[in-house]
Amino acid sequence: MNVTRAGWLRRHSALHLAVVAAQSCLGKAGRSPDDLDLLVNAGLYRDRNLGEPALAALIQDDIGAHPEDPHTGEHGTFSFDIANGTCGVLTALQIVDGFLRSGVIELALVVASDADPGHRLSESFPFSAAGGAALCRWTEDRYGLGPVHWVNDLDSGDSFRATVGQADNRNILRFRETDSLDDVYAAAGHEAVTACLRQAKIALADVDFVVAAPARPAFRSALATRLGRPSSRVIVADDEYIHTAALIAGLAREKPRRFAGSRTMLVAVGAGVTAGAALYDVPPESD
Repeated sequence: MNVTRAGWLRRHSALHLAVVAAQSCLGKAGRSPDDLDLLVNAGLYRDRNLGEPALAALIQDDIGAHPEDPHTGEHGTFSFDIANGTCGVLTALQIVDGFLRSGVIELALVVASDADPGHRLSESFPFSAAGGAALCRWTEDRYGLGPVHWVNDLDSGDSFRATVGQADNRNILRFRETDSLDDVYAAAGHEAVTACLRQAKIALADVDFVVAAPARPAFRSALATRLGRPSSRVIVADDEYIHTAALIAGLAREKPRRFAGSRTMLVAVGAGVTAGAALYDVPPESD
């Protein structure tokens, strides 16, 4: 996996961030873009607030993953976007797991990036310009990602809301959040973790690491309190303002500490309120 931060010249390009993260991730793994069967983009805030075409298709083209029309009977790369905010990466991993489990694909790349759309197209953009990428493959042993458990505590977007509306003949991106956001997110995250542990028939004491998103300090503290763990045992991205790539950044930060066979609880919470949790058992080669 790989995390990329924007320099001054590229701070408004989510596409560039995703492409650099994807290329770096593939390079570290010694894989070619043409090896990819699937590319899923979970980024949300992008260049000029564009909704179409799918950013995944542009990323695929820029990294050179079978950009030409597929030929009958030959290998190609399928790509698409999903939109689920901070939960987007966990959603993408669940989707990729389904593709891998079915045997339809062998290698997939999940990318996520956000950037201020720029050119007076947002008001007080709150997130860092950053991107992340994670490479996924199937394994027949017990290691890897377990079932994802979702919780929806619908609040009609009261805790956090991002909207795009017309102003001065431009689409302006605006944000609103409440003071209770972190506590609401932590409650939903705890509920998702509890459901995940119940299904796995294990206790939180059997989990070596907890990696959570978003990386907001107040959310981290509130979630740790509900889980009965010190905040230092809940790992988040080192940048509290990273958004859709926060879970990848948290995993990258946790990687130096983990060992083969260790068990990580992934927790992602976002607007809605939506929370997801899944167990990840580290395979031997990740040691």
